[in-house]
Amino acid sequence: MARVYTGNYLSTPEIQPGWTIATDGFGLVTATVTYKMDQSVDPAPYIARGTAFTDPAYTYLKAHKGTVSYDNLKYATMKIDYVGIDPTFNNGNMTDPNCGSANGLTGENITAHPNFFEHAGSPYLGPIAGPAPYTQDAPNNLAPNVNGQPAYLGLNGSCFEKANGGRFIGFVDPTYPQYYGKTQYLAPTTSYSGIIYVDDSSSVQVLVELLGTTTLTRSWSTFPLLPAWAPQGSGMYGNPVNLLSQINTEEYGSLFKISYEIRYSRVGWEIDVYKKN
Repeated sequence: MARVYTGNYLSTPEIQPGWTIATDGFGLVTATVTYKMDQSVDPAPYIARGTAFTDPAYTYLKAHKGTVSYDNLKYATMKIDYVGIDPTFNNGNMTDPNCGSANGLTGENITAHPNFFEHAGSPYLGPIAGPAPYTQDAPNNLAPNVNGQPAYLGLNGSCFEKANGGRFIGFVDPTYPQYYGKTQYLAPTTSYSGIIYVDDSSSVQVLVELLGTTTLTRSWSTFPLLPAWAPQGSGMYGNPVNLLSQINTEEYGSLFKISYEIRYSRVGWEIDVYKKN
């Protein structure tokens, strides 16, 4: 028995009721839309990555991926996922940073402690090893011999190769048990992991070039990567406290998803080693 066509021939895809729009609160908008059409319709122009959503209010949404199923009676069902940046966020060029932090302690050499050689101020009571010059130990006492002579002692049983410092030998005086034999301390570490979406590849290239640089603000170039609540500025010696330490990129529809990591240092990142952007 031949089919009888009546009404809409569905020669172009027809949006079905129930399509959804979702926003992540940082400017990324996604939509899932179902279409019905005749099986003779070529889905390729509609499902191709980057194709704009046909609804006039959401033309900034572009196709990311989709599926087509071929149903009874020569119908086809097409489902497309769209993604885009809300135009009210940064003119639709970039989302706000979606960022979280991880905080903990990690082992560092004791000589890297900011209070090791000189008093770093409150709340420290005094320096760990004290400023040079150090006092040469008596023969056969606590300090080992260096070049045939006893090495030099500082505060808390610290021991150095020379009067002005040189190589740090260790803590050699057991009357200071809190330091004796210690070589490391637990230093606080903070890292931020974030995601932004941008609408052009040139932004990706700029951020990749900024890898390994520091900042005194929450931004690298024109890209705000840190949330407003993150510590900013300089550390103890005037160096920036935030370092862009990782950049990863993937395409997402017509957008670029950039995931990144920022490392925070209370002391700061030495600008002679880490370039300031």
